[in-house]
Amino acid sequence: MTNKPALQSEMKPQPISISDSYKGSNKLKGKIALITGGDSGIGRAIALHFARERANLVINYLDENEDAKITKKLVEDEGATCRLIKGDITDSNFCDILVKETIKEFKQIDILVNNAATQKIVEKIEDLELENIQQTFNTNIVAMIYLTKKVLEHMKSGGRIINTTSVTSYGGHKDLLDYSATKGAITAFTRSLSAQLAPKNILVNGVAPGPIWTPLIPATMGLEKEEFGTDVPLGRCGEPAEVAPAYVFLASKDCSYMTGQVLHVNGGTIIGG
Repeated sequence: MTNKPALQSEMKPQPISISDSYKGSNKLKGKIALITGGDSGIGRAIALHFARERANLVINYLDENEDAKITKKLVEDEGATCRLIKGDITDSNFCDILVKETIKEFKQIDILVNNAATQKIVEKIEDLELENIQQTFNTNIVAMIYLTKKVLEHMKSGGRIINTTSVTSYGGHKDLLDYSATKGAITAFTRSLSAQLAPKNILVNGVAPGPIWTPLIPATMGLEKEEFGTDVPLGRCGEPAEVAPAYVFLASKDCSYMTGQVLHVNGGTIIGG
């Protein structure tokens, strides 16, 4: 695997985060959204689409300062307020601070997008180190459950929780054993939490992207854009801008009779389940 940058600002070609043809219609006006992993990739695209729909945002990121600053400017160019909060969501104390700071500034959390994730290619299970397994699970699912718990202390009826799972939750991936396992756990968590929160009218859904051109791909898989995603029916990888509208739908009033479901934006791969 080649050593490629994990920063979106260094990717060639640049991912498309939002298209000029996407017209906002105030679907999220007055809403406050907290997005983890919002500095780049799918997270940045979600942030820009939410901003164009008139939501104000808190974006959490790990340490990608340059990407985060670019995302903040792009969001503000859309006319939205954006607060960046840097930190590691695998630290429960930081999760407490993240929620506390969001409430302190905006007084509410209407939408939680659990999007942060990590992955590492390991071709043989014999080479999968315990430390790597623990890091993947702590980042992708343990932190998600804990952060959701803290957000729910403040979320009211009508709230939305949207979890990023993956096509690998359904079909697996031979070189992403622990990552695929966490994405399966996210799907199960989404379905289970939706049942628990339905009486409170808080809707919990997910999005399962297929091959999308994000910083994780060159950084962890060493692939160029033209060779990534060629095995799906549409014959190409997707852009973050092609995934983000699914999050807008799940966050909006249009999604008033859907909970415990997963939307599959994956280039035509048929998913059973």
